[in-house]
Amino acid sequence: MKEGFRQAMAWLHTWTGLIFGWLLFAIFLTGTLSYFKDEISHWTQPEIRSHALDPAASLTAAQRYLEANAGHASGWFIRLPSEREAALSVGWRDPEAGGRRGFVSKTLDARSGQEVEARDSRGGEFFYRFHFQLQMPHPWGRWLATFCAFIMLLGLVTGIITHKKIFKEFFTFRPGKGQRSWLDGHNAIGVLVLPFHLMISYSSLVIFMYMVMPASIMASYGDSNRYFSDVFGRDQAPKAAAQAAPLVPLAELYGKLQAQAPGARLGFIQVQNPGDRNARVTFNRASSDSVAYRRSANWTFDGASGALLTQGAAESAAMLTSFTFVGLHMGNFAGPWLRWLYFVFGVAGTAVIGTGLVMWLGKRQLKHAKSARMPGELRLVEVLNIASMSGLMLAVAAFFWVNRLLPATQAGRADWEINGFFLAWGLSLLHALLRPGRRAWGEQLALGALAFALLPALNALTTGQGLNHSIAVGDWAMAGFDLTALGTGLFLAWAAGKMLRTPKPVVKRAPRAAKAVEASGC
Repeated sequence: MKEGFRQAMAWLHTWTGLIFGWLLFAIFLTGTLSYFKDEISHWTQPEIRSHALDPAASLTAAQRYLEANAGHASGWFIRLPSEREAALSVGWRDPEAGGRRGFVSKTLDARSGQEVEARDSRGGEFFYRFHFQLQMPHPWGRWLATFCAFIMLLGLVTGIITHKKIFKEFFTFRPGKGQRSWLDGHNAIGVLVLPFHLMISYSSLVIFMYMVMPASIMASYGDSNRYFSDVFGRDQAPKAAAQAAPLVPLAELYGKLQAQAPGARLGFIQVQNPGDRNARVTFNRASSDSVAYRRSANWTFDGASGALLTQGAAESAAMLTSFTFVGLHMGNFAGPWLRWLYFVFGVAGTAVIGTGLVMWLGKRQLKHAKSARMPGELRLVEVLNIASMSGLMLAVAAFFWVNRLLPATQAGRADWEINGFFLAWGLSLLHALLRPGRRAWGEQLALGALAFALLPALNALTTGQGLNHSIAVGDWAMAGFDLTALGTGLFLAWAAGKMLRTPKPVVKRAPRAAKAVEASGC
């Protein structure tokens, strides 16, 4: 009975992993990139320069700009620069301006307060959104990504059940043994980062709990808007009194806030009814200040008198638990070293999925090694493996190349970056169809290696902010991106070299090794 249960779990692990593995690989890879989405956005918009942080000066600059350009607006929005985000962002609603719901946004230099004409780019936001929306219309992409998170959690649990000696095998790696080596690597990486992957998969479901389990919300609130207002503590904006009153300097309110919460880092500031007697100013603490989102970490001031009116309500234990899972998933609280650890664990998760797909195909290819032609279904899996892995890496590189090669002032260039991403991905699928499997792997990996390795040179030639400049001025976000691209290129070159070498003749596996791979369910 126990063996039958394990075999059933092995079957479930294998087939759910295959059917959803290609999509999970893309979700994990783009999610891993999202841990550095602010740094990626900085690289894709080199016109925005980094400066030493001075929140009070930035607030003064933002207020001065908004009073001059958006004094008529009913509300202002300000996002302060941080250690990771160089831009001072401001926005306001202007129904006459058109655009998305009449919202206007501008990027300012954090030191001078002057508007910066940065190139239009989605930057890291594209990979972040793709990670949970898959570039699909709302809400279908979120539904699909959430279902894939459930499949990943199911795969982890069935993998633990299937590999009864999984922790013992963690300390075993036999290189150069074909399928046995792939299985050893799959097991070792999976066990090493198992707690992280369990947390990521489960917290994905917690984030979209309102969508996958809406019954209790609908029964208690009737609609999700009232639920979110209660959860996040949204206050209704007071109506304008139609009596002009100067807005208290935001830097002065920032000083009062620091007296309330010394050292608090701010992320988002909202001003309602600016220039009116009923003006309100709400400061929200940056998400990087704590693991869990805290609705209690916001303060609302009277914009005319400067008096503190309210502070966010305290969270319940259940709410704090839920917000902690969300915070752990997002990783906004992580400092540089912990963020790199998140990144490495994310790469490991991507590798676990990739090795599983390779093992599934490799095991079945061995059975047809002496055949003149591979069965059509195996050829289809081979093509999808190549396009979903090496092809996706090419697509990521293409996104960054388009960012640098398109004219900075071209209209709609952000959409063309995304078009370039999907065009490169589609061409990789076509290439995989037309070329033999091993050659297709090697050629795409080699092209990816070249594309990533040359990114630092392309950056230096097109912006003048190459490694020599960014290291000299201490712009480690720009330098870190270039160095990571170079490291990725070197790794892909090593992998391409392995694939382009003439493969060794297929040797019959020893019965013990064959049994181990068979038991894995792959």
